[in-house]
This record gives sequence, C-alpha cells and structure tokens, in this order.
Amino acid sequence: MQITIIAGARPNFMKIAPIVHSIQKAKAEGRDIDFRLIHTGQHFDKKMSGDFFEQLGIPEPHANLEAGGGTQAEQTGAIMVRFEQELIANPTDLVLVVGDVTSTMACAVTAQKLRVPVAHVEAGIRSDDWTMPEEINRLVTDSITNYFFTTSEVANDNLRKSGVENERIFFVGNTMIDTLLKNRPRFMAPPIWDEAQLTEKGYIVLTLHRPANVDQEQQLKLLMEEIIVNSNGTPIIFPVHPRTAKNMQGLGIEASNLFFVEPLSYLEFNYLVERAKLVVTDSGGITEETTVLGVPCITLRNNTERPETISIGTNELIGTDPKAIKPAFAKLFSGGWKKGGIPPLWDGHTADRIVDSLLEIATKKGN
Repeated sequence: MQITIIAGARPNFMKIAPIVHSIQKAKAEGRDIDFRLIHTGQHFDKKMSGDFFEQLGIPEPHANLEAGGGTQAEQTGAIMVRFEQELIANPTDLVLVVGDVTSTMACAVTAQKLRVPVAHVEAGIRSDDWTMPEEINRLVTDSITNYFFTTSEVANDNLRKSGVENERIFFVGNTMIDTLLKNRPRFMAPPIWDEAQLTEKGYIVLTLHRPANVDQEQQLKLLMEEIIVNSNGTPIIFPVHPRTAKNMQGLGIEASNLFFVEPLSYLEFNYLVERAKLVVTDSGGITEETTVLGVPCITLRNNTERPETISIGTNELIGTDPKAIKPAFAKLFSGGWKKGGIPPLWDGHTADRIVDSLLEIATKKGN
C-alpha cells in the first residue's frame, strides 16, 4: 500500500512524525506499506517548519510544493494546482491528511477530484465557530473523507451525527501525544531559561495568535495588561508568533516580569511548558500537551474543538474578555486548580493503531 502523507504547517509536523516512524517500522518488518511525504510549503519560516524535520527525526520530504504566502484563497489555489501535478506524476493508493490547516483541506479536495481515497487524522473535531478558518477546513475535509482517524469519543459522535458510518471511523487516539511522549526525554532548555533565571513551576508561558485576540490593538493591549497585573510578578515567557509580533508594534506593552522571545523549537518550547506553573494560550494543540503533562492551562477563546482537555484535562476555557483573567489567575494562585487526567488512548501508540488500520483497509480493498 502506497500512502501520500501531507504536511504543510507547524502543527502538522508533530502529527505526521509518529505516522512516518510507524510506517518505516512496519515496512522493515516486511509489511506491505510505504509512504511519500509531501511538504506543501504553507509554512516556510525555518523556525516554524524546518527545525521540526530535524528535531522530530522526520526524513526530508520527497517534494516541497513551495506554496506558502498570499491570501487564504491564493494559498489554497497554489497548493491544489501543485498537488494535482504531484499526484499525477506519483500515483498513490491513499492520501493521508492531518489536522485542520489550509493544506489539509486543499489536498483532500485535490485527491478526491483525482479519485484518490482520503484518510483524515484528527477527524471529527469541531468548534462550531465558522469565523475560524480551521473550522471551515475541518468541515470541508470531513465532508469528502473516506476514512476517519479520531482522537476522542466526542469526535466520533460528531461524525456519526453528520452521517458517517461506524465502519469508516477509527478511534485511535492522538498522534500529537505520540510525539510528545517520545520526545519528552529530549526536551532542552532554551536560552531564556538561564537568562531569566527561571525555576520549575516559577513562571508562566504565554502564546497568542488568533485574530480575535491579536488583530484588534485595544483587545490585545487589555489582555496583556490583565495578564501582567494578575501575574503577581511571576515571570511571563512569551514566544511571539510572527502575526502577533507585527500587531504588538507600537502598543508599548512592557513589564519587568515580561520576556518576549523568538518562536521556539518544539523541544525548547515543551521544556518550558512541562515546567511551567501555568500556560495561557489560544492554541488548541497546546491544550492537549498541557493535559498530558499535567500543567494548568487557561485558554483565551470562546469555544474549543478539544473539549476533552476541559472535561478530563487541566484546561479551562475562559473566553476572550480580559476581565475573565483575574478570577482565573486567582484560582490558580490560591491552589484551587483541578488536577486533571489523561483522555483514553492518549498513550503514545496512536500511530501504530493508524498503520494497522491502514493495512486492514488495504486488505479489504485488495491493494
């Protein structure tokens, strides 16, 4: 069975790494499976993409479509045109897409128009917020997917409600957690650890990148001021996303305990997360990692596509109103934060289950 695997943006690389490794292991054992790895080039900054191949042990892509830049529509069109050429030149039995970025949706559409089956890893998650480009990508991708690999029973239910038959749903767990657990012993301290004289459970990690939080200057300024005022002087480490950095210019946000740093590598960032007192974020994937690492997490969003990080894990969804920060921080500093647990099948073996399922699918199809 020949699989074409798609990666385009930073979150994808954590999700494909264990799948690539599991396919390599299965092939070495004599099982009939191989892969071709395609980087769409959606993220083209080295810190946002290139380092991941090296740090996570992912082989160099067989092809890079170099389709980064431009508007959402321009990027989608460039990916589709170039991926169509790739598929025609290199036929495959199945296209495997992961997550919810533009590359995921664009490559799924392209594959189906060439009558190539699609498997979606992290299928079925929903925020029900159509203002998020990621939600549109999820809905489009899942509407044309053949095989659905899911992270939770919530995702399974979402798919069933949309009419997907049980035999096409494979509850396998979370490949992000495969990557996290495999690399945990390799986490390494970034320079800011010594520069700011950080200590375990003695600092806060902050990430912000969603338009609702960073595109309006007043909103971003109020959020930052509330975080700083209610931090009790605790160091705040803020790896600044390029989008956020652009919008921060001229706001004059500074404090003695606020440290801006460049985007960190995967191993450096998770070193900080694992040892943090608190993570404040508007990312979905980070809430999964904090749940498994047992680190308190505050999500500055009005919705989440990962409700299990709240119902089971250490995450709390407080919305985007800056006034919600004070009571949440007070709860943390008073020692009242929940302990949390780990969702089912988030055990580090998801990729093996995916590969087993792919081989089972191939057997049934006669590939």
